[in-house]
Amino acid sequence: YRHNSKANMATRETNLVNPNAEIVAASQCLMVNVAAARGLQSVLKTNLGPKGTLKMLVGGAGQIKITKDGNVLLHEMQIQHPTAMMIARAATAMDDQVGDGTTSS
Repeated sequence: YRHNSKANMATRETNLVNPNAEIVAASQCLMVNVAAARGLQSVLKTNLGPKGTLKMLVGGAGQIKITKDGNVLLHEMQIQHPTAMMIARAATAMDDQVGDGTTSS
């Protein structure tokens, strides 16, 4: 009973701050974050190795870039999900500091 009342109070407080906020369970959040990380992985894993594939990036004004570099991909992609964005920033920061490892990290 006590745990449920705390959850209801948190829900009411959240609705006061932002009435459009979505309240989800921790397991749902975990599944969404894992899916975002896997989506980023699926884009980058095909870049690995000598047989890695090139990616074509098309900008808003129609400019085209063809690259196999994970750092360029992560800098140029418009990532919306916060977890995927955090992973991309960590990987590009490592590449900027060390000079390699964006795709494999």
